[in-house]
Amino acid sequence: MKLENAFEVPAPPSEALKTLLDPNQVIPCMPGAELVEAVDERTWKAKLTVKLGPVGMDFTNDVKIVEIDEPAGVVTMTVSGRDTRGKGGAEATIQSRLLAQDGGGTRVEMDTDLRFSGQAAQLGRPAVVKDVSTKLVEQFADCLRARLSAGAKPLSGFSLIAVALKGMLARLFRRQPKGERP
Repeated sequence: MKLENAFEVPAPPSEALKTLLDPNQVIPCMPGAELVEAVDERTWKAKLTVKLGPVGMDFTNDVKIVEIDEPAGVVTMTVSGRDTRGKGGAEATIQSRLLAQDGGGTRVEMDTDLRFSGQAAQLGRPAVVKDVSTKLVEQFADCLRARLSAGAKPLSGFSLIAVALKGMLARLFRRQPKGERP
């Protein structure tokens, strides 16, 4: 099954790529996922709990980064997951392209080739998988945006002065009785 998703983040491609390649940053952003071990820079082990229709499944996953083309902004990874209760498995190849946007942000385009086996294949009807995938990617993107926004926008000295001045003026006007305001 082929899945296509895209979202934007408020950081340049180099910073977005650095975050996407850091298992301590990216795995916690995936809903239901937990990093078990970073074996090396390109191999991670993770747990993922996902609900396909009425059935919840717990997967143990091996994640491998198979290609990084920094100049082109392309990362390809594979994920191999096995349900912990023997209900089947899933294999995926995910290619992400990071495209610079006006204003310094990045558009992330993800193409996923997803294959299920066992009971997961029976539950993984295309409409259900696409719906679940879209929701997971939206939550993933929101988390990445929050992480990248926090690191990308430090307050300047001018911003600190403006915030302080605004607060002082607000307090000044709140203290004066109504008849004495300018």
